[in-house]
Amino acid sequence: SNDGYLLRNFVERGIPCLGVEPALNVAEAARKIGVPTLTEFFGVEVGRKLAADGAYADLMIGNNVLAQCPDLEDFIGGVAEVLKPDGVLTLEFPHLIRLIEGRQFDTIYHEHFYYFSLLTVQALFERHGLRVFDVEELPTHGGSIRVYGCRDTSTAHEATSRVTAMQAEEHAYGLDSIERYQDFQEEVLQAKRSILRFLIDAKESGKRVVGYGA
Repeated sequence: SNDGYLLRNFVERGIPCLGVEPALNVAEAARKIGVPTLTEFFGVEVGRKLAADGAYADLMIGNNVLAQCPDLEDFIGGVAEVLKPDGVLTLEFPHLIRLIEGRQFDTIYHEHFYYFSLLTVQALFERHGLRVFDVEELPTHGGSIRVYGCRDTSTAHEATSRVTAMQAEEHAYGLDSIERYQDFQEEVLQAKRSILRFLIDAKESGKRVVGYGA
C-alpha cells in the first residue's frame, strides 16, 4: 500500500480501509497521514489472520504490485482468504503484449519477477477460485491493463466483452506460444547489435557519444 497515497482518499471519505506494506519506514509514513497499515508481506498467512478477525474486504486494490511478488500463489491465495463473496479485486500491471509490440525491454526491471498477459492472470486466478470479469487498458508504463476479479461463485459481476476481446487479441498475437517469445528475444538481440554498430562506427570516425539518463 506504499505511503498511503491512494488509501488516504478512502480515509478522507470515512471509508474503512487497511493498507499492507512490508517496508517499515514507508508504512510509518502512511500511518502518519492516518492510513491504518500493517507492516507485513501480504499472502495466505496475513489473509487468514484478517479473516479470523472478521476483516473481510469489499474491495482489494493492487496497483503495480503483482509483478514484484516472488510468490504469486501465496499472494493470490491471500486474496482468496479475505475477499468477500461478492467482493472485487483490481490489479494493475504492464501489459506483456505492449511490451513486446514496442520492444520495450528497457522497462524490464530487476525488481520485477514477472510480466503478465490477461491469459496468465486468468490462469492464476482460476487456481484460487477467482475469475476476471473485466479489463481495461491504461497508458501507463508503455501500456498497462487493470483487471477486475471476483470469486468464481459470485453472480454479482457479469463478464464484459472486453475480456473476450483481449483474450482473442492475445491468442492472435501468439502470447500462448513459446515461438512469440523466441522471436522477441531475437528482436532484442538485433536492437542491441544495431546500437553497438552505431557506437563503434561513431567512435572509429572520431565522433563523441554523450549519454544522458536519470
